[in-house]
Amino acid sequence: MNARTRVLVATAVPAERDAVARAFPGAAEEVRLPGATLLRTDGGHDLLAAGVGPALAAASTATALTAAALTGTPYGLVVSAGIGGGFQPEAPVGSLVVADAITAADLGAETPDGFLPVTDLGFGTVTHLPSNSLVRGVVEATGARPGTVLTVSTVTGTAARAAALRERHPRALAEGMEGFGVAEAAAAHGVPVLEIRAVSNPVGPRDRAAWRIGDALAALAGAFGKIAPALESWNTHDD
Repeated sequence: MNARTRVLVATAVPAERDAVARAFPGAAEEVRLPGATLLRTDGGHDLLAAGVGPALAAASTATALTAAALTGTPYGLVVSAGIGGGFQPEAPVGSLVVADAITAADLGAETPDGFLPVTDLGFGTVTHLPSNSLVRGVVEATGARPGTVLTVSTVTGTAARAAALRERHPRALAEGMEGFGVAEAAAAHGVPVLEIRAVSNPVGPRDRAAWRIGDALAALAGAFGKIAPALESWNTHDD
């Protein structure tokens, strides 16, 4: 990847987008798309508040990717970024996680013998694998923990659910609601994808008093301040 490569950063909500924007000095230009608005930074990064959940995140990301392709200025990388729950004790509150696997945790079917992923039913995919070299670059720049980041449509709120997810996905470090949707859109356009999560709360029993959203947003902003060189120096031949 060179300095002219365009990067699309997709977050769920404006607060996450604005946290990422703090890593890029200078004024950002608003660019309106059908159903979405980008913030275009001076450094060549476009920031998109894509919406909550995998479906809306996929639709908004696809819109941005299509608009860029139609104008002859396609993106070279898509980054799904935001805060999320961390599996304890491996991903404590305030830590950073970078996905070496982006997995849809609840896309499939319940059966008398347990959950079956959609791939076991003969359809689609449930996992996207980011670039190994890009993941390493983020780890080296930020100290983020590499592992599986799960995408769920329903946030985990019980210890039993957390245990079930860890049993099915032993390498899971975090969960969010958008990564897989963003990755599906990127894959449809043949664009590499990355996911970064700052941990705001433990995965498990729902306890809003234990959430540290402000700390997680600060960690997210700090991460992007450190990884910009890694994004700019990476290219697809590094893998």
